Amino acid sequence: MIKKTLLSTFFVAFVAFMSFGQEATEGPVTDEELTQYATVEVMTSQYVEQKTEELRNMILNNEVIDGGARYNEIKAAWGDEAKMAEANVTDEEKAAYQAILDFQGGLQQSVVDYKTNLITDSDVISVSVYNKVLGAIKEDPAVKEKLDTMIEEMKAAAAPAEDGEAAEDGK
Repeated sequence: MIKKTLLSTFFVAFVAFMSFGQEATEGPVTDEELTQYATVEVMTSQYVEQKTEELRNMILNNEVIDGGARYNEIKAAWGDEAKMAEANVTDEEKAAYQAILDFQGGLQQSVVDYKTNLITDSDVISVSVYNKVLGAIKEDPAVKEKLDTMIEEMKAAAAPAEDGEAAEDGK
């Protein structure tokens, strides 16, 4: 749920931001341009997964809030002093929960900043190529389908490498 909300909010904010970017170059989208765009999407997706895992760990491994069940109890009572008192939420738990909320609140901007940096300040893709591909996928379902396939293939190729890293960490 958190991941979907972050991604959808991020996408709307990002598209609005990028609409002010450079004009796309003329001509059909090349495979190289699609690959660059797909790389940005995969890298952003991996970043969101990493940040979502950080949030999950903040909740489950919090020393003050004893796991997910207590987190959910505090979340249900949050903002209602009577419910907070009934749930015996301590000042320490309030501070810990607020820290989690602050981290969660900063995630959206963190993702926007990350993707913006990939497009504007990296060698991954240029703003003009990004906008060109974005325009093409909006206008041509075949380009969108090809891009979606590329993204899925890139994610599948990255998954075994991530699983290998997790196996090494577990040693």
